[in-house]
Amino acid sequence: MGSTKGETVDRLPVWPVGRAGLEARLRLTAYLGVHVLLFVPALVLLAVTLVGWATAPALIGAVLLFAAVPLTQRVANVHRVLGGRILGAEIAAVYRSHSGRGPLGAAWVWLRDRTRWRDVGFLAFSITGGVFISTLAVLPLPAAVSYAVLAVVINGVWWALIPVVLTVWWVCTPLLAQARASADRALLSPSRTEELERRVADVTASRAETLDHSAADLRRIERDLHDGAQARMVSLGIQIGLAKELMSSDPEAAKKLLEEAGDVNRSAIDDLQSLVRGIHPPVLADRGLAGAVEALALQLSLPVTVSVDLTGQPPAPVESAAYFAVAECLANAVKHSGAHRAWVTLAHQDGVLGITVGDDGRGGATMNGGSGLAGVARRLAAFDGTIIIASPSGGPTIVSMEVPCALSSPKTTPSSETA
Repeated sequence: MGSTKGETVDRLPVWPVGRAGLEARLRLTAYLGVHVLLFVPALVLLAVTLVGWATAPALIGAVLLFAAVPLTQRVANVHRVLGGRILGAEIAAVYRSHSGRGPLGAAWVWLRDRTRWRDVGFLAFSITGGVFISTLAVLPLPAAVSYAVLAVVINGVWWALIPVVLTVWWVCTPLLAQARASADRALLSPSRTEELERRVADVTASRAETLDHSAADLRRIERDLHDGAQARMVSLGIQIGLAKELMSSDPEAAKKLLEEAGDVNRSAIDDLQSLVRGIHPPVLADRGLAGAVEALALQLSLPVTVSVDLTGQPPAPVESAAYFAVAECLANAVKHSGAHRAWVTLAHQDGVLGITVGDDGRGGATMNGGSGLAGVARRLAAFDGTIIIASPSGGPTIVSMEVPCALSSPKTTPSSETA
């Protein structure tokens, strides 16, 4: 099941006055102008879709549908983006996946996909009430220009209408923009049932990934134990046994073997400690999440500012996931960003642990190509966590993560430290 989550996005300012108000209304008018321009493709797609489903048994109907359905999704997604920019929140989409299916299988999935039928209904709204609302917001500006031309060419009395039209545009544009965006959200957003289905699918996928990750960790631990600590302990036992046999006949050789056994023992301990750090760093148990992150920041060559506002301790699994997430983000900042400084903030509000890691480097960070950030996303998803990456070319890079969790008894007080 394909889906996009409804995250917070930058919202267009709607009500400011002065120059900011003018710029905001011009942008809103441009957005609604795009809606008006999309009237033609929406009309064509609606007609093609209806004809395609009506003639689906015939080859021509199938061809029309395989052209119209993906294009309809793209047009609907454009409206989701436009509406989300006005409302300040993404308009989610939940489409049933048809990957790996043949033409008949894809058509069957489309036929049962409520989101795609909702898109078709939205096309009908877009060419009727939707374009009417958008046109009302767009018309005043060309009308004012037309009145100015008429005033110059025909009669100056037309000048009196220009302030009226511009006042109407100034007052009504934000209202019409919000009305259009709200209508788009109501028609294009998934129903509660679909949203629950998406959540179940996400949780199922996350659980499967977590199980795979846990199985891989177990295999890694078994391999490390077998190749590292276990092999050294076997060698240690052999050396001690030989030393016992030589104790009476050759004490010097026995002493040398025991010294070597001590070295092997220390190496085995180091292997075990390294293995433990990879599972749950001891610093977490000793100092908690805040202290562990501050200790991590002090070890880096890059200056890192750590700000903490936690009134308690997250659960141990969440704490470990958060620590490794911060470690991965900071490692990326040191290795790849070319940054001069970085910062980390930890805060807990309304039952959500918020983590932000940023740097002033060159930007361009993504979760593509099996990067470490993709692993962070999978680790957080196991706790219903989310990650948002803002990393434009030229920087800065800001990675925002949230994990729902409760805190235990207070152990950490608000603090700020520069490493």
